[in-house]
Amino acid sequence: MTFALDPIELIVPKSAIGLRLDVYLAQQELPFSRSQLARRIEAGEVTLDGRPCRPGQKLRAAQRLRFLPSPPAPTHDLPESIPLSILFEDQHLIVIDKPAGMVVHPAPGHETGTLVNALLHHCGPLPLPPPRLDLGEDDGEDEDADPGPGQDHGQLSIGGQRRPGIVHRLDAGTSGVLVCAKDEPTLVGLQVQFAAHSIDRRYVALIDGVLPERGTLSTRYGRHPRDRKRFTSRGGSKKAVTHYQVLERLPGATLVELRLETGRTHQIRVHLSEQGFPILGDPLYGKPSRQRPVQLAAATLTHQALHARLLGFVHPIRGERLMFTSPPPEDFLRVLATLRGPQTSPALPWSPSPIRL
Repeated sequence: MTFALDPIELIVPKSAIGLRLDVYLAQQELPFSRSQLARRIEAGEVTLDGRPCRPGQKLRAAQRLRFLPSPPAPTHDLPESIPLSILFEDQHLIVIDKPAGMVVHPAPGHETGTLVNALLHHCGPLPLPPPRLDLGEDDGEDEDADPGPGQDHGQLSIGGQRRPGIVHRLDAGTSGVLVCAKDEPTLVGLQVQFAAHSIDRRYVALIDGVLPERGTLSTRYGRHPRDRKRFTSRGGSKKAVTHYQVLERLPGATLVELRLETGRTHQIRVHLSEQGFPILGDPLYGKPSRQRPVQLAAATLTHQALHARLLGFVHPIRGERLMFTSPPPEDFLRVLATLRGPQTSPALPWSPSPIRL
């Protein structure tokens, strides 16, 4: 089922004389990037004085511009009724506490059961039209107001498709806090913050061995030269930076908190493993511990003991600073308790008196 979206009609002002059409449209706070607008112009969705036009066409004063966006196209990914642990949601974004074992995006071998499939179901079957430009008097409504309980929390419309905006990913075996955008401006706003390294991302991990108290791992980063499923911090064209602090020392193991400055694929797992401190239960970068108690405890895990416990960012639309946390899952805590034994536990970031980095 599809529906017609309301057209956007504008009279080109004198201030836009000589501007490219796609540049002018990109300045109108529409939920599309400039490249997406250019594609829509080429597809015939935009007319000037009733005639087809080109993205680079220079504007003249008083031209009548009409933009009729096509409805977001359905993706090949299917909605699935999968329970989600939602930490926050409004019409622009959704914050999820992802369980270990859930793949974020469909891929060969994981076409179903992913977070994307779950979000397609959760956010409903129809997309919202792009917001209309205010061409008349203020009607007094706040378009960004919280819809409140029981009301529509927004639909998905990213790049002309009904899909969530995946800004960052967590490995399938990593649990924790993850944000997804519902519309193009929110997606772009979050991407800018990730690129500027202004997002606060903190993880906790159980690792084999005794790590120094605190430090920074700053390396080159790239694909492993012999195994394309793996990455390495011993070469590559990109920079990867991970800051860490020990939270608790355990017999033969360490509980550590990590703060990402960059977000490369498998970054924490690779950095720790190649420094000689693999994460317990890591099926790709780990290895059996030489400490028998640690080895036995790790054997109860079905995934790496890595949890994204905190995510902080500025809401791209509202401008508010938001921060979300979640405690590690039960199996993580169970292994921690096993390794800890009868010793007294210190205050941890998810306890009432958290340690601050």
